Amino acid sequence: MARLPVGGGRQGGNRGPMGGGPPGMYMAHEKPKDAAATLARLWLYLRRQTWGLVIITVLVAINSLLGVLGPYLMGRAIDTYIDKADLPGLWHILSIMAGVYLINSVGTWLQEYLAAGVSQRAVRDMREDLFTRLQTLSLRFFDQHPHGDLMSRLTNDVDNVSNVLSQGATSFIRSVLSLIFVAIMMFVVNVGLALVSLVTLPMIALVTRWLSERTREGFRDQQAGLGILNGLIEETITGQRVVQAYGREERAIRDFDQDNQTLREASIRAQIFGGLGGPLINFINNLGRTIVVAAGGWMAVEQIATVGTIAAFISYVGQFSFPLNQLAQLYNSIQSALAGAERVFQTMDEAPDLPDMPGAKALQRLRGEVEFDNVSFGYEPGVPVLKQVSLSAQPGQTVALVGPTGAGKTTIINVLSRFYDVDQGAIKVDGMDIRQVRKDDLRLKLGIVLQDNFLFADTLMTNIRYGRLDATDDEVIEASRLANADLFIHRLPHGYRTILTERGSNLSQGQRQLVAIARAILADPDILILDEATSSVDTRTERHVQEALLRLMQGRTSFVIAHRLSTIRNADQLLVINHGEIVERGTHETLLNAGGFYHHLYHSQFKGQLQSVVD
Repeated sequence: MARLPVGGGRQGGNRGPMGGGPPGMYMAHEKPKDAAATLARLWLYLRRQTWGLVIITVLVAINSLLGVLGPYLMGRAIDTYIDKADLPGLWHILSIMAGVYLINSVGTWLQEYLAAGVSQRAVRDMREDLFTRLQTLSLRFFDQHPHGDLMSRLTNDVDNVSNVLSQGATSFIRSVLSLIFVAIMMFVVNVGLALVSLVTLPMIALVTRWLSERTREGFRDQQAGLGILNGLIEETITGQRVVQAYGREERAIRDFDQDNQTLREASIRAQIFGGLGGPLINFINNLGRTIVVAAGGWMAVEQIATVGTIAAFISYVGQFSFPLNQLAQLYNSIQSALAGAERVFQTMDEAPDLPDMPGAKALQRLRGEVEFDNVSFGYEPGVPVLKQVSLSAQPGQTVALVGPTGAGKTTIINVLSRFYDVDQGAIKVDGMDIRQVRKDDLRLKLGIVLQDNFLFADTLMTNIRYGRLDATDDEVIEASRLANADLFIHRLPHGYRTILTERGSNLSQGQRQLVAIARAILADPDILILDEATSSVDTRTERHVQEALLRLMQGRTSFVIAHRLSTIRNADQLLVINHGEIVERGTHETLLNAGGFYHHLYHSQFKGQLQSVVD
C-alpha cells in the first residue's frame, strides 16, 4: 500500500469529498484475469473497424505470400539459369524478383498506414469508454482509489495497449501468415527437409508456455507499481506547499526512492522473463538451422536435392525463424498490453453504486422543502457518522449547522447532495425521496459553495460559466457583479479572459471564493449549500461576500455550515451537531439562553470574536 506524502494527499476522517473522506485504500497487486477474455474484449474494439481490418488482412496476406516467392524464384534462378549460363533468362527472373520485392515494400507501407488509423480509433474508443465510466462512478470509488493510479490507467495502461495495436497487431498477423506460407513452401520444395526443420517446434512451444505466465505476471506487477508511484507523485506535487513549509523534502525523496525501488525491482523481473524469449528462441532456431544445413548438405552430396533447392530451403529456414523471433520480441509488448488492458477493464467493470432507480422521476423547479427522516450513514461499514438524524427545512429557510470538527456537518451536505446514499432512513425534497428522482436533476437544483473551491486551468469566464454552460457572457458578468467579483476581475491584465493556473493558484483565496460564489449565482439553484463559504476571506472581503450571499440566499432554502458568528446569528434554524447527532436545535438566541452545548460552545469560541472559528 502506498504511503501518503508528508503534508499532502488524502485525509482521514468522515468528511467525504467536501472535506477529506474515508481513508484511501487499494491493493498494489491486481487480481489475475483470463488472458483470452482480455483479448476477446480488445477484439470488440477492433472489430468496429471491420472494413479496415479486412483490407489490412488482405494486404498482410498478399505481402506474406510475396515474401515467400523470393526464395522460390532464387532457387529457380540457380537451377534453371545460373547452372546453364542463361544470362537473358537470369535477368528476366531477377526483374521479376525486383518487382515482387518492390510491391511487397509498398504493400507493407500501406498496411502499416491503415493499421495506425484502425488501432488509434480503437484506442480512442477505449479511452473514451474508460473516462466515461469514471464519470459515472460515485465519490466513494474515488475515495478508495489514488488519483495517480487512475491517471496511470488512463495514460500508461492505455498507451501500452495502443503501442501493441498500432505496431504489434499487424506484425503478429504477418508473422503468423508468414509461418504458414513458409511452412507450405518448405513442404512444396522438399518434404524431407521440411520435416527435419520442424523438429525444434516442440521446444519452442514449451519455452513459450513456460515464459507466458511468468512474463504476464511480471508486467502486471510492473503496471501496478507504476500506478502506486504515479499516485505518490501526484499527491506530493499537490501538497508541495505543505512539504516545503514543514521542510519535509528529504522525507518525500525517501518515500519516492522506496516506491521507485519497488517499481524497479518489479520492472527488472518483468524484463528478465520478457527478455529471455528472444535469446532462447533464437538459440533454438539456430540449432534447427544447423540441423537443416547438415541434412541439406548430405542430400546435396548424395544428389537427392539440387543446389538451388538447398539454397531456397536455407532461405526459407531463415524466413521461418524470423517471424518466430519477431513473435518472441512482440511477446513483451503483448504481455505488458494485456496487463494494462486488465487494469483498464477492471475499472470499466466497476458498477456505479448510485444508479438512478428504474422509473426515476425528473425534477422541475423545486419549492425547496427538505426533510431528513431518521437518517443514518457511515463511510465505512460499522462506523456510523450520522445517527438517526431528523430535520425539516421549509422553503426559503436558512439552516445553520454548527459543531466541533468531525461532528458530521459536511456529511449531512454529502448525503443531501446524494454523493452517497444513506444507510437508513430517507431524505426528501418537496416530499420526494431523493433516491427516487434523477440524480443529475437533483444536483442541478443544488448550488454548492465550498471552503476550498476547485477552479480549472482555463479562463475566468469559463470557470464561472461552469455553473451554467449555456450562459451568455453578459450573464456571466452579471453573476460576477452580484458576487462582488467583477471589480477585481476587471483589474486583472486580461479581465475575464485571464487564464487561471492549476486550481486557480494565481488568485488569492478570497478571489477564488468570489469566483465560486459567482458560479453558484449563475447556476440559479433552488437549494443552496454553503460549506464554510466565508472562512477563508478577510473582514473587508467578507462584507462583500455576505452581500453576495444574501442576494443568492433570498427566496432559497439554504444550508450553511457555520464558520463565523455573523453567519449563524440570523439563521431561521440552528442545528448543533455532535458525534453524528443533532443535540440541540433552535435559533441563536434561544439556544444561547438554554445554557446547553451551544451555550458552552459560544462562550468558549464565539463570544467577543465575531470572526472566530467554531468549526
